[in-house]
Amino acid sequence: MISNYIDPKVKEKPVVIIGGGIVGLSCAWYLRLAGYPVTVIDRGDLSDNCSFGNAGYISPSHFVPLASPSALRVALRALADSSNPLYIAPRLSLELIGWGLEFLRNSNAGHVKRSSPALRDILMLSRAEYVSWAEIPEFDFAFRPCGMLELFQSESIAKHAPGTVETARSLGIDARLLTVDECQALEPDVHMKASGGIFFADDAQVYPPKLMQQLLKRLPEMGVNIIRNSKVLGFKTEDGRVHAVMTASGEIRCSELVVAAGAWSRELGRSLGFRFPLVGGRGYSVTYDPAPFHFKHSVILEDASVAISPMDGDKLRFGGTMEITKVGSPLRLQRVQRILDGVRRFFPEIDLPMPPLEQVWHGYRPVSKDGLPYIGRHGKWRNVVVATGHGMLGLSMGAATGKLVKEIVAGEKNSIGMNAFALDR
Repeated sequence: MISNYIDPKVKEKPVVIIGGGIVGLSCAWYLRLAGYPVTVIDRGDLSDNCSFGNAGYISPSHFVPLASPSALRVALRALADSSNPLYIAPRLSLELIGWGLEFLRNSNAGHVKRSSPALRDILMLSRAEYVSWAEIPEFDFAFRPCGMLELFQSESIAKHAPGTVETARSLGIDARLLTVDECQALEPDVHMKASGGIFFADDAQVYPPKLMQQLLKRLPEMGVNIIRNSKVLGFKTEDGRVHAVMTASGEIRCSELVVAAGAWSRELGRSLGFRFPLVGGRGYSVTYDPAPFHFKHSVILEDASVAISPMDGDKLRFGGTMEITKVGSPLRLQRVQRILDGVRRFFPEIDLPMPPLEQVWHGYRPVSKDGLPYIGRHGKWRNVVVATGHGMLGLSMGAATGKLVKEIVAGEKNSIGMNAFALDR
């Protein structure tokens, strides 16, 4: 039983978590295990947010932050092509301009070098926590430590691949450079067109809907109160503390407040009187069930910025792109077509038509100014913890973020260094 894992020393300090994605639910998991009464509030019905439609990667291989020289080059090329992997839709917004200037400032080699160890630490911690979750009886979320195969075609990427492997190994990440024949041997069921690849043995794959459904089932069994379809209307504050959250469902009192609302966290921060650079980055994915083709590993098509995820049973998901755009803006289906074209570019046999609109998933990832998450207390409020800005790595960092937030709330020593994730960095 899950209750057997709960620390019997219950603390009478109610915690309210705003956000029911993987980060918010992970926070609820660790805080409840520590004995805290926990309430999770979400504006949706918790059936189809970013934590459901992502690639399902647990990926220590992603130690390079989004704000990097390569991402900057892609973003600049995208000014003339809205189908490019990283696209910033132009609009008149002071917040977007401010975020964009910060993103440009951080997209340099020095930032990558400083940030990679911090990303390595949180990603490896998260992997270890997911392994521990997978060992819990009847907690099945299709966890597979299958490794990640990163394929490339262009000479420029091939030229930098040995350096990527060397950097990964210097960070303690298991990586090796492969010839195209070695890559093909890892994926014998699909003929590939590549010049080589990198295999990251530490990476793992999960099925995101199953993981979310398991958490949404087990957290209430542990005593967590989950409130769906309830928008936060405001806060009651006094003496540097938030004492209650005002919602459409009524007033919910708290001793600690965790803001883990993904792309909507900036709006909540503004209502609490503080700001941090954050924008919504829309991603797309298409899932085939049953899959017409079979992969043994998670696969990244580097030149095309496409993710391929073999999932629970006979499912296969293609996903990718980061579209910085206003929430609710019309979908750009040419971005989905670019995903399918990228797959066909590397695997000529996989020639799939554009699926019907209802089969295309999209969601907004919270993108920080520098590609690192925001995790920590904000100076204005003594009892508020922010956990957002994970970009495309929300699921990958989810378990670790939950553990770190619990440590912050409990006043414990953090499992890893936290300076790189500070809100005021």
